[in-house]
Amino acid sequence: MVLIIFGILLVAGALFINKEREELQRVARGVRIAGLILVVIGFLTSCIKQIDAGQIGIKSLFGKVDDEVLTSGLNLINPLVDVRIVDVKTQNYTMSGVHDEGDKAGDDAIRVLTADGLEVIIDLTVLYRVVPAEAPRIVRETGLDYRDKIVRPLTRTKIRDNAVYFTAVDLYSTKRDQFQSRIFKNIEEDFKKRGLVLEQLLVRNITLPATVKGSIEEKIKAEQEAQKMEFVLQKEKQEAERKRVEAQGIADYQRIISSGLGDKQLQYEQIQVMKGLITSPNAKVIIMGGGKTPVILDTKDAKGQ
Repeated sequence: MVLIIFGILLVAGALFINKEREELQRVARGVRIAGLILVVIGFLTSCIKQIDAGQIGIKSLFGKVDDEVLTSGLNLINPLVDVRIVDVKTQNYTMSGVHDEGDKAGDDAIRVLTADGLEVIIDLTVLYRVVPAEAPRIVRETGLDYRDKIVRPLTRTKIRDNAVYFTAVDLYSTKRDQFQSRIFKNIEEDFKKRGLVLEQLLVRNITLPATVKGSIEEKIKAEQEAQKMEFVLQKEKQEAERKRVEAQGIADYQRIISSGLGDKQLQYEQIQVMKGLITSPNAKVIIMGGGKTPVILDTKDAKGQ
């Protein structure tokens, strides 16, 4: 558009150049040609608009926004039309208490009051995108700064409104997923009314007051100690049961042996012991008398005496 205006000015200026002198006529002709070339180039560049992938173009003519959007690629448009680029890819907005971690510098975490009156600090990331068909309405009603006018304030408000239904301990432990699902549903509905799609809501961190956090840690530690003691008791019970079974096995063995041994069995065992003594190089076996119990003499001891 700028080239077209500049070219028109050059053509108009060439008309006012004094053409009585031949050299001025040549200058006027050159200025006029240059102006026409600029007009043609400006017209071509203004008529062709390139839209990158993941973006759409919103046409505006003298302040009036057109409902028809320009898709990615080369588009032929009116050179007087102003085109605003809108990103329709997934975008994220982070609110964090850590410096320079969120979209705004400094502490931008959300501070909420829970059902038990405690202040909890929540770090959050919102994943969202613009509905392409709704982009003209967003530009018309909100403008291109919809992130600061819709995403940020609406998210923070809904989180504060829903946190009052949960206690601080619930948000930190058992009902964290329930809280996240509740605020997702509420924010999703409001985003939809504004032409936005909420893809995901990530509760990155929940910071409790120091006293509450200390109490929770002590409770968790006590539960772990109780579980440990229960394990030890279970182990001792198993060991006692093992010893009882072992003792019962020994008793059953002795009962079976004592009931099954007779005189002949005992005599056989004595013979086996005597065989071992006879084969020993250090002793000789001598059986004296007619009794059942043999008398064993060591010949080496007899010589020594």
